Amino acid sequence: MQTRVWLMRHAESAAPQIFHGAESDIGLSPHGHQQAQVVAQLYAELKPDAIISSNMLRARTTAQPIADACGLTLEIEPELHERRVGILSGTPNADMNQGIWPDTLRHWLAGETSYAPPGSESFDDIQSRVLPAWDRITHRHAEKSIVVVAHGIVCRVLLLSLLDGWSVADWLKIGRIPNVSISELIGHGTSWKAAKVGEIPSAVAALPHPHWS
Repeated sequence: MQTRVWLMRHAESAAPQIFHGAESDIGLSPHGHQQAQVVAQLYAELKPDAIISSNMLRARTTAQPIADACGLTLEIEPELHERRVGILSGTPNADMNQGIWPDTLRHWLAGETSYAPPGSESFDDIQSRVLPAWDRITHRHAEKSIVVVAHGIVCRVLLLSLLDGWSVADWLKIGRIPNVSISELIGHGTSWKAAKVGEIPSAVAALPHPHWS
């Protein structure tokens, strides 16, 4: 038997127009709370064996309704926290297309995965904490179905590190990892394949979305 993991990014944060790193323990917006409630009903039908979350508020607040709907106790894995981003934390999302982040990504795509601006984590830094966390989770729940609620870059680093034949060079191939998007991974040990990557459930996508200024 194999282990099935539904790896999901948390729901919309309370200030989605702002870039939040591990330095910002922000909660969910009203829309994010709606997303969490809707996706919880989806998981109730799937009947997972365990729900695991990052210890950050936006992840826990997404995961708790899932645990409640499934009649399970939420498990916390602190090492799944968002990337530490230093001075980028709290900057407008529009600024992400210029300056520090694009330069960081260029380094990573060139294979320089140890690169990081001062105060922030490199690809290697993230990988070194999230892969052991993944191993702990999947060994503890081997041959079961589990939900893991984390953060966009954590999900991306896990996918690029775990999936057979993938690497940091496939960063852009994954595309966006929106809030409440789910990647379904099946495997065990160091061998994992994706049944789907970054898909938003139709019931979540159908929710009316506020227009942020």
